[in-house]
Amino acid sequence: MDAREKLIRSTQALLWERGYVGTSPKAIQQRAGVGQGSMYHHFGGKSDLALAAIERCSEQIKSFAKDKLQGPGTAYERIEAFLLQERNVLQGCQLGRLTADPEIVVNDNLHRPVHETFDWLQQKVSAVIREGIADGQFDPELEVEDTAAAITGILQGGYVLAKAAGNDEPYFRAVRGMLALLKPKQRPNE
Repeated sequence: MDAREKLIRSTQALLWERGYVGTSPKAIQQRAGVGQGSMYHHFGGKSDLALAAIERCSEQIKSFAKDKLQGPGTAYERIEAFLLQERNVLQGCQLGRLTADPEIVVNDNLHRPVHETFDWLQQKVSAVIREGIADGQFDPELEVEDTAAAITGILQGGYVLAKAAGNDEPYFRAVRGMLALLKPKQRPNE
């Protein structure tokens, strides 16, 4: 792994653990095992490095979501697979954590990929819901964008509930509740 890659991965981890303010250039260099010269050779400063780390995180989240939302199965099964996919619940979402970071929120350059990723995710979930409606699996009266926002909100809120409780059960309880609301109704002749 080259120095640039070490710096990006280290910054991702530190942003997740400490947030932007708590992530100093020195901490990044120490975690990456590289010197200051190497850091500034690859990046103009902490903000540029943070942007690269946030964009990498965005790519990873998109890949994670695509794997389940565009995979095999019915619309319900794909949403279920996405919500129940193995994840470190108590660590929360790397990007979700940054939505409450005041330095990220006020920096348009750093906030943009966070916002765009959540918007992308809601669009992908909306597409799956539309498929489920078209297939007769979901209620045709279902408000697609509102439901996609609720699914994303359950995911992020579940992380918060789990962290507050110190265990992952509140996350899974929230997810199971959402899935119960989405569960396709059995038709009388089935």
